Amino acid sequence: MPDAQILVDAHHHVWDLDIRPQSWLDEPGHEPIRRTFGIGDLRTAAAATVAKRRLECSVLVQCVTSVDETREFLALAGSDPLIGAVVGWVDLTSPAIGDVLDDLRAGPGGSHLRAIRHLVQGEADAAWLQQPSVERGLRAVGERGLGYDLLISSHQFPQAIRLAERLPDLPLVLDHAGKPPIARQDLDDWERGVRQLAAHPQVRCKVSGLATEADHEQWTVDDIRPVWEVLLAAFGPDRLMFGSDWPVCVLAGGWNRWAATVEELLAGCSAAETEAVLAGTATTFYRLDPGRRKERTPCC
Repeated sequence: MPDAQILVDAHHHVWDLDIRPQSWLDEPGHEPIRRTFGIGDLRTAAAATVAKRRLECSVLVQCVTSVDETREFLALAGSDPLIGAVVGWVDLTSPAIGDVLDDLRAGPGGSHLRAIRHLVQGEADAAWLQQPSVERGLRAVGERGLGYDLLISSHQFPQAIRLAERLPDLPLVLDHAGKPPIARQDLDDWERGVRQLAAHPQVRCKVSGLATEADHEQWTVDDIRPVWEVLLAAFGPDRLMFGSDWPVCVLAGGWNRWAATVEELLAGCSAAETEAVLAGTATTFYRLDPGRRKERTPCC
């Protein structure tokens, strides 16, 4: 188990707009984050962590559908001690996916590849995850000991649940709690989906990205609490993990406000339960070793 005073950020991004444009940043409302963000910026943002916890290890998550980006992230993880794992992207439909995964793992920083993610939230096919080519690709992911990050919108729970049913040995983590429609205050369908997905023991869930599903300017802890209570009841603390979704969280208060919010939500939990959400669950799922981090040495 990690030290009780550390914090693991299970979900953050970096991007360099001079190297790779991010077309989604052109959408209205993204002006505050329409610039380059590097790992040094994350260190600065997280410097004043709540409850005297230090950010000790992090999981860097893909932004765009690019194997080249994944290679760059793995190389960064190999050189920066803060990054303990990378969630990359590969074309799950490609017949060559096994070779691509093996090539990534053999390259610089390749040992940090711990999971794959696809932007399912942008797929119009209501059964995209059930396409035979996608399922074949996901089996290749699982055969290599990797997990899969589920990025879905709240209306896409049926295909996520079906995936969990069909591939019970594939470790899954639900990003951003399945994007509950907090701003609309209409959580019934989302709650049903969460509870059904959580019934599958190989599924974990990230307590991340929730502030940006609420009113960016006016949200409070009380807006987040109903979602938290569902997640805690459905998954339990040993299957929940803190994630900042930095720098996207800048749109709705920033890294430290979200970290403080999660700490407040955890107020009724035991020390062991708090430790699971803030470090232990992510450490186990992504096979991190934050306690061994040393200067200029990767934590994994």
